[in-house]
Amino acid sequence: MRGNPEAHELVAPGSLAAVLALLAESPGEWMPIAGGTELMVAHAAGRLDAKKLVSLWGIADLRFIETRPESFVIGAGTTFGDLRAHADLAAELPLIARAASWIGAIANQNRATIGGNLVNGSPAADSSPALLAYDAEVELISVRGTRRVAYSGFHTAYKRNVLAPDELLRAIHLPRRFARHRQYLRKVGPRRAMAIAKVALGATARVENGVVSEIRLGAASLAPFPTRLHRAEAAVQGRRVTGETIEAARSALLAEARPIDDIRSTAEYRRRVGANLLQEFLLELRVEPRP
Repeated sequence: MRGNPEAHELVAPGSLAAVLALLAESPGEWMPIAGGTELMVAHAAGRLDAKKLVSLWGIADLRFIETRPESFVIGAGTTFGDLRAHADLAAELPLIARAASWIGAIANQNRATIGGNLVNGSPAADSSPALLAYDAEVELISVRGTRRVAYSGFHTAYKRNVLAPDELLRAIHLPRRFARHRQYLRKVGPRRAMAIAKVALGATARVENGVVSEIRLGAASLAPFPTRLHRAEAAVQGRRVTGETIEAARSALLAEARPIDDIRSTAEYRRRVGANLLQEFLLELRVEPRP
């Protein structure tokens, strides 16, 4: 079955204010579409249920990267190509640029947006582990105003999130306080490029006098939605990275991971590989960084 363009209505109001007014007038009736790299695939396969689409493409108020003293602010309409090309962001928060390089081919990176990637809510979303590891916040906007929530609480279930029917994701806020953190990001897939993740892990940690004083672990494909691994973090926080600590962290991850079985992998494979990635990162923390 293939999609029928005549079965859908697409409007392009051209401004953020006009889009928000449309969503407020008919909450839940319009589906926003940005780069369209996910929705157009669903349409081509005849799986796009939404009949009314509102375009966000080309709205300057959604496509920007702003450098503030305490944070980077990334507009939801920013493409992954934009993220890769931003030198300051790549230098200070390198996991973002690395994750952006995983998004399909260059043509996809120049259309796909970070906001679309998050709202789509795939458990395997490429940008999510890095955002979780960097303690990101998301800014939501409607005609009623704006609100910010921790990205770790944005997803609530498979393909579900905290957005109200009249809200858009406007921006992602990333704190600029990771210069002294050890950083890690790895994706496991069936090939090196243009592959959906079987498992991915993003991590940041600060080690002081041999003790892990701060750690964040963000995972893709270890739950029905991108998730922080809080129990694994607790197994490491405040401890030296000994063999005993690594085993405790592995056990904690295996206990809290809730991956799904699908055509790309099994839940058990994902749990075991996730534990191996965590061990790899923790072993790196035992090696003194180069000056």
